[in-house]
Amino acid sequence: MRKVLKVGVTLAVLTSVSYLLSTDKQVYASENEEEMNNMKVMSFNLRNSEGNDPSPHSWNERRPTVQSFLETEQPDILGTQEALYDQVIHLDEDLPDYDWIGLGRNGGTDGEFMAIYYKSDRFKPTDTGHYWLSDTPDVVGSTSWGNTIPRMVTWAKFEEETTGELFYFVNTHFDHQSEESRQKSAELIIEKINEYDESLPIILTGDFNTTPDSVSHGILTGEGLFEDPWNYAEEKINEKLGTFNGFNDPTGGGADNKIDWVLTKSILAESIEINDYRNGEQYPSDHFPVIAEFKLGEE
Repeated sequence: MRKVLKVGVTLAVLTSVSYLLSTDKQVYASENEEEMNNMKVMSFNLRNSEGNDPSPHSWNERRPTVQSFLETEQPDILGTQEALYDQVIHLDEDLPDYDWIGLGRNGGTDGEFMAIYYKSDRFKPTDTGHYWLSDTPDVVGSTSWGNTIPRMVTWAKFEEETTGELFYFVNTHFDHQSEESRQKSAELIIEKINEYDESLPIILTGDFNTTPDSVSHGILTGEGLFEDPWNYAEEKINEKLGTFNGFNDPTGGGADNKIDWVLTKSILAESIEINDYRNGEQYPSDHFPVIAEFKLGEE
């Protein structure tokens, strides 16, 4: 009787252990799958290295701070604006886990880049391109609509290596002077994304040099096109800040001065953040970066 009881108890224990191990594996697999679906994107105007900014805000002084900040935040994909070729290469050197896509706005390595950095062990670009915000978007360095310097878009179609999820990432920098240029730039982006696979999500990042109450924002978000996570995200961090700090304003100009955006189409951000990190009195840039977090495969 004791032997039968002992065997029964042993089987019960083994069954329980087996169940617990199986459950642990399922939980781990579920958590691992959820982690694979998580994606953090960032829009970051880096302030060009020819700005003659006083200490401690020259690029050479800011570079280690930018590197440390990005290593801490670990964006999966980063859309940068305003960086010159030396800065693009510096980031490439400082971020060994990333590859990048970009072209100088004057062609080749000349002029500011709208470079896109992405974690190379996780994402694979299956298509990329550039166009200029002008009446002749395929002409390198072209200008129209009152802007005196070229403005452009760099975009990529990415595949997430583990899940196979596909999406577009579009990065830009609108003109700082011409309202006509900003509005027509928004219209051109809408025209261009209509050429994409309409079944795939799109994330648009950039320095738009205008606020969310502007006509340009309305063009991009009108008629069910892009959505602004500040209007729907469950978690909103530093909502009362603006994004242009000018190296001296910790409020970024206040809530009405959000000129850097992350907009979404057919994918919803779970959180949106203006990150106001400083290294003492040193700002990483004269713009605060904007960060959004997503779950791939969810609309």
